[in-house]
Amino acid sequence: MSSSISTPDALQSDFRPFHGRCWRVVEAQHVVSTYLLVDTLDEQDRLEQLLDTSKPRVSRDIRQIHYLLYSPFRYTPKKDGRFRRAGQREGAFYSAEEAETAIAEMAFYRVLFYAESPDTIIPPGFAEYTAFAASVSTDGMIDITEHPDPRLKHLSDYTATTAFADLARKAGATGIRATSVRCPKKGATLTWFSCSVFDQPEPVAYQTWKMRLTSLGVQAVCESPRIRTQFEPAAFAADPRVADFPWERAT
Repeated sequence: MSSSISTPDALQSDFRPFHGRCWRVVEAQHVVSTYLLVDTLDEQDRLEQLLDTSKPRVSRDIRQIHYLLYSPFRYTPKKDGRFRRAGQREGAFYSAEEAETAIAEMAFYRVLFYAESPDTIIPPGFAEYTAFAASVSTDGMIDITEHPDPRLKHLSDYTATTAFADLARKAGATGIRATSVRCPKKGATLTWFSCSVFDQPEPVAYQTWKMRLTSLGVQAVCESPRIRTQFEPAAFAADPRVADFPWERAT
């Protein structure tokens, strides 16, 4: 791959196949949050239906797949992401090749949330998260893990990465494989631009994770399979947005 950002036509020669799983992590409250408001399961179903009418419409071409797969294409982001600008309608399904890489990404963004909300109390206990795997099959992925342009690995400036994603979309690419700048093990992230890459209509695997912020960093635990990992403050300190985060806020 050229050291420059390239052009849509040139990028087509860099298309690569990807056939396998990707992992994404969401807060577990997506399952149980509305149960606290009702008495019966029928009432919960009705409440979910009513709430759904207040959300952005789901286009007909993605309505047949699980909502965990289409949700990133339903909403527009309020802030810039690595491969999607604030307010951009084109979707971006952020995921990773390994669940632990996706957990590292989530751990960073939990720290960033509290860094940008200095008055928010950090809960002392573990919050629950769901990691789920989607099955993907595509021949239109672009792999930039070895791209020499350092701007594509910048920790906080997404100018180059969003511009690259725009070119990739114009070229007809279905996704981008990149190196995670949050994962200490430098695992690979997978960002998909279309639901068409999913060859199964529902997630094909789930894991339950628990995560908490402490004065010593972020702790993440999965019981099945049994995985325990901790991200010390130094793991994220290179990002200027969290470099001065007061870890003593977390008990």
